[in-house]
Amino acid sequence: MNFYDEMIEDGAPRESYASYHQWFESQDPKLLKRKMVEAEAVFRRTGITFNVYGKKDADERLIPFDIIPRIISAREWNRLTRGIEQRVKAINAFLFDIYHDQELLKAGIMPQSLIANNEAFLPEMIGVTPPGKVYTHIVGVDLVRTGPDDFFVLEDNARTPSGVSYMLENRETMLQIFPELFSKNKVQIVGNYPQMLRRSLEACAPPNCDGKPVIAVLTPGIHNSAYFEHAFLADQMGAELIESHDVRIQKGKVCMRTTQGYKPIDVLYRRVDDDYLDPLNFNPKSILGIPGVMDIYRAGGITIANAPGAGIADDKAIYSYMPDIVKFYTGEKALLKNVETRRCSDADSLRYVQDNLQELVVKEVHGSGGYGMLVGPASTKAEIARFRKKLISDPDNYIAQPTLALSTTPILEKGKLSPRHVDLRPFVLVGPDEIITTPGGLTRVAMKKGSLVVNSSQGGGTKDTWVLED
Repeated sequence: MNFYDEMIEDGAPRESYASYHQWFESQDPKLLKRKMVEAEAVFRRTGITFNVYGKKDADERLIPFDIIPRIISAREWNRLTRGIEQRVKAINAFLFDIYHDQELLKAGIMPQSLIANNEAFLPEMIGVTPPGKVYTHIVGVDLVRTGPDDFFVLEDNARTPSGVSYMLENRETMLQIFPELFSKNKVQIVGNYPQMLRRSLEACAPPNCDGKPVIAVLTPGIHNSAYFEHAFLADQMGAELIESHDVRIQKGKVCMRTTQGYKPIDVLYRRVDDDYLDPLNFNPKSILGIPGVMDIYRAGGITIANAPGAGIADDKAIYSYMPDIVKFYTGEKALLKNVETRRCSDADSLRYVQDNLQELVVKEVHGSGGYGMLVGPASTKAEIARFRKKLISDPDNYIAQPTLALSTTPILEKGKLSPRHVDLRPFVLVGPDEIITTPGGLTRVAMKKGSLVVNSSQGGGTKDTWVLED
């Protein structure tokens, strides 16, 4: 399989990498190695870690960071931005529709069973209109590249997309150890993301908000894999980081404990999944959520970001209808391509997938983090046989896609450039009147040679993403 290398073409650097490549060639490999050690030390001091679940040795780990930036030209980024914003508009319109008149289903674009039988669909949200009609205040759109102008959306992340703290710290680390690079290259800034996030959330405050909106970040606590990010964003936004025990309902408002007593919250940026958000409305055993918060939300007393029930847009079976969804709600052809997707709930598709498991990538419809998936070409016969049994026992839980020839960008390995597969997660902020796509986003890289799995939980790392100004 041939892979598109984003830096080198026929032995020479591509235009977007020309300036950087010239600089790299002039560097002492020993110096670059010391810079790698320095970058790791920065991450350790800052505490940029994540947890891995489901393993006996699960603990806090340092996410691998590579000092070779991924560089995207202004032309490429402008094209991507148009497609991303079109897609996010369609997702918000889709969520409003399925929780109101369900015109998409009436038009026969999608089978009703895909919504009615979907565990991510919340009947409690039927008829509820969030402030500003915004369901997905923060969206992460996972993109992969296979050629010069060939970008595909791999997944939509509309529940609680994570990783933005890595994007910000990657840039901060690069600024610290290579300040001269940013005087030689005109790179668009990403450091204003927390301020932009706060502004976007403030614009979505409920109508009864009096004065400057009060924002709080609800975290499950220190044992959550993304706790570093929760604390980081709360600090950077100037918002309070709270847990369920810090909150109570008073006089029809959700209030948090402060040194001056309990203070009403206008916007709750929650990093707690729907099922655990409110034990009175969802999982009664949850100790992570706020009892009664959904009642206040439905009454218009608080904004929850992202909206409860928004996660149905992450469903990988619904993903397969995204080109139709974009067309239905925008009247335009989708600017960004979907990966061809087979729904295993369909008998013919299931037979095809069973016969071709060794060539396909199979994912759980509600899966995330690289868990519960099979990468056929990288799997053993025994792994494929075990997965086939799971597929047969619960076909509705899976979709299958062809194995894409993901583009590569180099990492620094033993003082030399070595290609690795990458994806890209741009972060999109949605307000009532504007959509802002952060220039670049998080590049995740498969640190193992030949691997197509970039998730940090599966051994992947990250690198700084540069979007050039011109």
